[in-house]
Amino acid sequence: METSAVGGTIVTPGRKRRKFPATTLTWLAVTPFAAWAVVRVAGLERGSLPTQIMTATPYAAAGSLVPLLIAAVGRKRAATAVALLATTALGFSVLPRALGRAEATTGRPLKVMTINMLFGRADPATIMELVREFQPDVLSTQELTPGAVTDLDEAGLKELMPYRVLQDEWSAGGSGLYSRHPVEPLWDLMPPVGHQMPAALISLPGGKPVEFIDAHPFPPLGPQVVEWNEAMAAFPSASPDRIRIIAGDFNASLDHAALRGLLARGYKDAADTVGAGLIPTWPANKRVPPIITIDHVLVDERVGVKEVSVRDVPKTDHRAVLAELTVP
Repeated sequence: METSAVGGTIVTPGRKRRKFPATTLTWLAVTPFAAWAVVRVAGLERGSLPTQIMTATPYAAAGSLVPLLIAAVGRKRAATAVALLATTALGFSVLPRALGRAEATTGRPLKVMTINMLFGRADPATIMELVREFQPDVLSTQELTPGAVTDLDEAGLKELMPYRVLQDEWSAGGSGLYSRHPVEPLWDLMPPVGHQMPAALISLPGGKPVEFIDAHPFPPLGPQVVEWNEAMAAFPSASPDRIRIIAGDFNASLDHAALRGLLARGYKDAADTVGAGLIPTWPANKRVPPIITIDHVLVDERVGVKEVSVRDVPKTDHRAVLAELTVP
């Protein structure tokens, strides 16, 4: 308010600040998590960006507690009910991965190790330390280059795992299976979609051979999401006539409908089975710690899972997954 030179006063009205009702603010907090829960439970993610975002579901599950608290403290009954449903749905989607246990099944022991080598740069000495310590029957490698093949053999892999089915390339597309036991390549098992994904029959002692697929679909980035879905659908369903294991970098988490669809065709995730399903595998050796789980060992439902661990390997952006199994 100020005084005029002529006389009287000039009154300047104050600006009114727009206030959002508490109910509106509460719903603004609740709605994104409710929508996330619907998409996750119903498997509605479509396109590249939603597919990538879905890998953050474990963090969304934890974050959903915040709007639930806001709604409950504000005594917004409808919002509280919706928030509680969202938190429950996300929780049931995520928590079982940390609640599994070892399976006491009888049969032949089988150890599997898988590692994405980041254009063949993964440290061969560390890989050999893991091979000597864990003594895997099968080593599944992705982004395997001809140079990495040479480096691993010079480090001693040729003596320890002399049998192999390799499709190495000077790119991210190379892959290879190494084995302690004789192998028979299965060149036509996987169609040419995604990176190289060699397959083989592994002749384990004392029983029928086990079929093994080295998994590495394209990442669901941009238009590659189409090929990613095609590759996930191309993996063969479990068969009553043969035990099959699929291990590698799926570029997918258990929050992707495509991977859950594959599991529904007769498989289980080894890490999920024993309560290690929330251990992240990517990105490794970065300034930020690993945040998502996209490297998996999928096994026929008849296969027992005793233990799964995740180990760091220098010079690659993936962590190695080690699974101790029992094959009927």
